[in-house]
Amino acid sequence: MPLNIIHYADGLPRIILTEPGGSSAEVLLYGGQVVSWKNERREELLFISSKASWKPPRAIRGGIPVCFPQFGNLGSLEQHGFARNRLWSLDSCPSPLPPANNQSTVDLILKSTEEDHKMWPRSFELRLRISLGAGKLTLIPRVRNTDNKVFSFTFALRNYLCVSDISEVRVEGLETLDYFDNLMQKERFTEQADAITFDGEVDRVYLSTPTKIAIIDHEKKRTLVLRKEGLPDAVVWNPWDKKAKVLPDFGDEDYMTMLCVDSAAIENKIVLKPFEEWKGRQELSVVSSSYCSGQLDPQKVLYGFS
Repeated sequence: MPLNIIHYADGLPRIILTEPGGSSAEVLLYGGQVVSWKNERREELLFISSKASWKPPRAIRGGIPVCFPQFGNLGSLEQHGFARNRLWSLDSCPSPLPPANNQSTVDLILKSTEEDHKMWPRSFELRLRISLGAGKLTLIPRVRNTDNKVFSFTFALRNYLCVSDISEVRVEGLETLDYFDNLMQKERFTEQADAITFDGEVDRVYLSTPTKIAIIDHEKKRTLVLRKEGLPDAVVWNPWDKKAKVLPDFGDEDYMTMLCVDSAAIENKIVLKPFEEWKGRQELSVVSSSYCSGQLDPQKVLYGFS
């Protein structure tokens, strides 16, 4: 079954994924980036900045950018590495994953170029499978070392999530964990709160996180559940009002309706020997919040509904 590829006026080809339940996703070959995920009621679940730049080589602010081979400024490369502003290709041979022959899955690949070698002299293949299901979106990133020497990297899937009102959102599953606070020169702290709530700028890397994190949107009576494997860390970010005003590709009021909760490998770099492959996985799913005294029972979200 051929993929549905749309060419918009911005010149960036989009792959449209659909599934029988009525949800959809849009994926750019530029950056290998998911830029839309809508549920069966056509509600957008991912945030895109009102001032996002859609002109290469700028990175697009929103959706799910792929941060490789560097997260943030933790190295000598540009912020979040270069994978998010390269043109990816369709991957016709995603082995050892079976080929996807449907309109709800796409396989993408980014291979290192001579241009990349000038900045990061290592040969690699970065693959990404994006699969849409009823109420869920799954991304499987893989990195293969095609070089003759060992290399290491940091990695993240940066999930820009759409929320109704950031002051009404809570994140559960990260309590009692250690985190690096990027607003305090990456100083290490331990989370003391029962859940993370928001009344100002937050920029933290939570370490050795569980495989399941819940983002509870009280106003929408909806919970986004993030499940992940091979990506032990989680980044939580909202710029709040002052930072929003100085980011050139971020609307002044955008911070009120977004939250980043990222699947990441940051504290301990991933190390690959020649021809080794690393594989991660993340699944975003939507559940309607079951209210109990006005708040979701976190045990049900984090440990499963009976």
